Amino acid sequence: MTSTRRRPTRQQAAVAAQLETLEDFTSAQELHAKMRAAGDKVGLATVYRTLTVLAEDGEVDVLRTDEGEAVYRMCSTGHHHHLVCRGCGRTVEVEGPTVERWTERVAAEHGFTEVAHTLEIFGLCADCSAR
Repeated sequence: MTSTRRRPTRQQAAVAAQLETLEDFTSAQELHAKMRAAGDKVGLATVYRTLTVLAEDGEVDVLRTDEGEAVYRMCSTGHHHHLVCRGCGRTVEVEGPTVERWTERVAAEHGFTEVAHTLEIFGLCADCSAR
């Protein structure tokens, strides 16, 4: 955690370390359960607070599921977008230069500056489509 707010606690460091071991997006509740099963003594509120700080600092990606639940994953470096499987939750990071150009053009047309955006494309991966 690189937040400038304060030095991370042992529990916060454990949350970040556990999240780094996961490839797919996970909810705070799932992450908390994995940590407890591994013997980490960390509260669910600490998991939520830590994920919020990591998201604000740009260290984790946050998506909303179809049910509205926030799920988290450690970021790769650089700005990117996601393809997300509605069946199994598999997520692929993709770059979208066309989206970047469109965003800049639309923002400029309406006089917006310092624009940020996220893009998630939901569908079925090849494995789920084959089932």
